[in-house]
Amino acid sequence: MRTELSIKKLRSDFVKKVEELSGQSLLSCNQCGKCSAGCPMCFAMDLLPNQVIRLAQLGLEEDIAKANTVWVCASCLTCSVRCPRGVDLGRVMEAIRLVTMRKNVDYLDAVKISTATLSSLPQIALVSGFRKHTA
Repeated sequence: MRTELSIKKLRSDFVKKVEELSGQSLLSCNQCGKCSAGCPMCFAMDLLPNQVIRLAQLGLEEDIAKANTVWVCASCLTCSVRCPRGVDLGRVMEAIRLVTMRKNVDYLDAVKISTATLSSLPQIALVSGFRKHTA
């Protein structure tokens, strides 16, 4: 698969919005990989956290949207603590989730969750999950 880059993508509304919402400069990340090396959720992600920030730097919103990484992120802030450049990747992930949800894209359908699962999960986990994964 070939991806075309352009100044328009690098300075897209998506990049500006993620930086605005997160309060982070995406270009501060130098791709050292420490965020990914310490991430306790990497085993369940299809892209590593540093790959998500690289795609965001390049304005490749569609590639990020196809991945599950921003939705699997536990927001534990291990990545932010490990970053030698001080990039708060947890805030970037949350900003990407917000931008996506503002497009009214739901990643969770309550009807498809079994009654047994619903009754076994803590209520606070359900509320948090629905806030995080539904628009």
